[in-house]
Amino acid sequence: MTDHVRAALRAQQIEVPSWAYGNSGTRFKVFAQKGVPRNPQEKIADAAQVHKYTGVSPIVSLHIPWDKVDDYEALAKYAGDLGVRIGGINANVFQDDDYMLGSVTNPDPRVRRKALDHLLECVDIMDATGSRDVKLWFSDGTNYPGQDSIRARQDRLAEALSAVYERLGDHQRMLLEYKLFEPAFYTMDVPDWGTAYAHCIRLGPKAQVVIDTGHHAPGTNIEFIVAFLLREGKLGAFDFNSRFYADDDLMVGAADPFQLFRIMHEIVQADALRADSGINFMLDQCHNIEPKIPGQIRSVMNVQEATAKALIVDAAALGAAQQAGDVLGANAVLMDAYNTDVRPLLAEVRAEMGLSPDPMAAYARSGYAEKIVAERVGGQQAGWGA
Repeated sequence: MTDHVRAALRAQQIEVPSWAYGNSGTRFKVFAQKGVPRNPQEKIADAAQVHKYTGVSPIVSLHIPWDKVDDYEALAKYAGDLGVRIGGINANVFQDDDYMLGSVTNPDPRVRRKALDHLLECVDIMDATGSRDVKLWFSDGTNYPGQDSIRARQDRLAEALSAVYERLGDHQRMLLEYKLFEPAFYTMDVPDWGTAYAHCIRLGPKAQVVIDTGHHAPGTNIEFIVAFLLREGKLGAFDFNSRFYADDDLMVGAADPFQLFRIMHEIVQADALRADSGINFMLDQCHNIEPKIPGQIRSVMNVQEATAKALIVDAAALGAAQQAGDVLGANAVLMDAYNTDVRPLLAEVRAEMGLSPDPMAAYARSGYAEKIVAERVGGQQAGWGA
């Protein structure tokens, strides 16, 4: 195996979300687990375990107000002392009663101001933590035709995004996420990549699109969206996860590992795997029935495996087949890479990094799971706020 493949795998960085370590569930029930964090510090400590055993997860994304603290600079130092750093700051304008009819697109100017103030607060937190990205997802939309003006809501959205954009520092970015449906059933105000892209184009270079792999209609060719946004220089981040029918909180690679490979193939083809490419690779998952930390470790490993397969695609053979119009030959090059067992390669890379070849087994042996169950007794367990 070539040195550049090993080097790329060693340098890979996958951000983990703080909320993955809290209690979560379905719309009907939040399932509590023993040893769940009770505060942001304990979430970061759990995230540091994922990095300890995978070696490629040094960044933890925060969600405000779920991770609200009095001193964000101290929280960033705490993360650094554990060998990780704070990454994206995720805003929450979807869990307040005022937002029943929308946040930044609400017809009521008082509610819009409240939502915007929260978004600006998130940029203030970025200043304190040294974070680069503020990530915006809006549950805003309508349930019924005629409920509100579709066009006016876009105007309100644009006004709020512009205000946040103007507040960004020189090295900060706004990442705009989209979702086809849910919770609004008639219209979502940012339903697709085209809407997000149009707003980001108007805003400028510090506004980028987030692709959440679970936020598309069945059969959507996500790798086409990836390729297009890469070509336009507007792909800022991924939220990796999986879904079978709806929602998006299953582990990445669970529903369609071949799709994940195809996405990573487009990333590798565009030489966008590098940390300096500007693309943030993050897990956006909740672990409802599986243990939290092992669920994150396995998810990181799933991304690593898809990446390794993308890296070993014979680019020269693929290009020659494409140029010759050899349809089956070109497809075979991709399938040969996808069908290759890259687990031995990744085990070797981990050993080269001074890590256990089997992160799952190493974590299980560590005793950390038993330790936090014994120590985290009392207090209020963290959850996703439902």
